[in-house]
Amino acid sequence: MKKLKIGMLLFPDLTLLDFIGPYDVFVRATCFEVFVVSEHKMPIKGEGGLLLQPDYSFDDCPPVDIVFVPGGRGVTALLTNETYKRFLVEQAKTAQYITAVCTGSLLLAACGLLDGYKATTHWRSLELLKLMGVEVLEQRVVADRNRITGGGITAGIDFGLVLTAIVGGEDMAKTIQLLLEYTPEPPFDSGHPKTADPHILKLGVELTQPQFDKRLRLLQKIVL
Repeated sequence: MKKLKIGMLLFPDLTLLDFIGPYDVFVRATCFEVFVVSEHKMPIKGEGGLLLQPDYSFDDCPPVDIVFVPGGRGVTALLTNETYKRFLVEQAKTAQYITAVCTGSLLLAACGLLDGYKATTHWRSLELLKLMGVEVLEQRVVADRNRITGGGITAGIDFGLVLTAIVGGEDMAKTIQLLLEYTPEPPFDSGHPKTADPHILKLGVELTQPQFDKRLRLLQKIVL
């Protein structure tokens, strides 16, 4: 089986689990060759300060078969960053799959790479993705032809397994799920707006409102 090259994007203040969840799936799948790319080869600080080291810069990155974009606070700055957007658009021209997890979908949409496709993102950003003309589905993973997107943060593992099944087959994906012991039993039924207690949802909305408002202002300028 030919291995497909996955280029996993790094940027400052990315959400670590958006990146590490899919990464832990991909590196166990024999159908993928995984590498990490950013604007420069200098270490990148994710949310919380953990350093991640790119394998390639935008200048020397080879063509990829799969483009992958995580989300995080740092996505906000990238929505108007022409260097990152130009790189993604160029790679997407020859890539077989264009993918993202969480608010990485906002960046794909800002590049025009979700035009005419169904997609998902973190629950708090579904409205923003819809604002950009994307047909939004409130699901853990949405696969629409060669666009595959995951919901918020923990959905990255689900996303990784779905993409593995598409490329390498269900048996490979199921085996990796077993090796990861991915059988979630969360201690609270509070992981989605539909199940969280009203006061918890209110708190979650309040905590994310400043970031939401900042992105909304940026996207309104892009869309209008």
